[in-house]
Amino acid sequence: MSIRVLVADDHAAVRAGIVLILGGHDDIEVVGEAADGEQAVAMAVRERPDVVLMDIRMPKLDGISATRELSGIADVLILTTFDIDEYVFGALRAGAAGFLLKNTDADALVEAVRVVARGDGLISPSVTRRLISAFGSAVPQRHPQEVGNLTPREREVLECIGRGLSNAQIARELDMAEATTKTHVSRLLNKLGLRSRVQAAILAQELSTGTGDGDHPALR
Repeated sequence: MSIRVLVADDHAAVRAGIVLILGGHDDIEVVGEAADGEQAVAMAVRERPDVVLMDIRMPKLDGISATRELSGIADVLILTTFDIDEYVFGALRAGAAGFLLKNTDADALVEAVRVVARGDGLISPSVTRRLISAFGSAVPQRHPQEVGNLTPREREVLECIGRGLSNAQIARELDMAEATTKTHVSRLLNKLGLRSRVQAAILAQELSTGTGDGDHPALR
């Protein structure tokens, strides 16, 4: 089954270039193009894409606000020219599953769409270090009792997310189907009131002892 993608960017030439790149792959289908955030939300509600490639600076409704409105409707992969902390953190707080810069090469962009469609998160390498050092404080602190509401398996999955493992890697490590992993991820995000696995990864790191040995007492 093809990955259904909606491309949202206010520059027609940029949209055309992205569509051209994605259209060359049999496993990806572009189901719509939006020129602003309002259009992107309306089109996503109608077309139900798997992934929305979303610019940040757009008229009527910016990409971050549009991402917030698309929570539970589609996974959003931010694709922007602007490597600005405010945009990075804002997008991830809004629930974006990934953040890439427009200087990303074509092959990496296609692979990013596939990664996000699988339910995994992805951040441009150029912003990862800043994310690790600064974004943690921007995530609402979770009381240990909230983590205690997770099932033992969900706590194992959360610990794996904190280590940066993809759904496929978690499935292999915990000896379960990848589809089951995705279900556990979805449930734990809902229980913890988080919008994305990136936020879950930061929470897991906060709960870690910081010893680097992978021991997460709060996740037991």
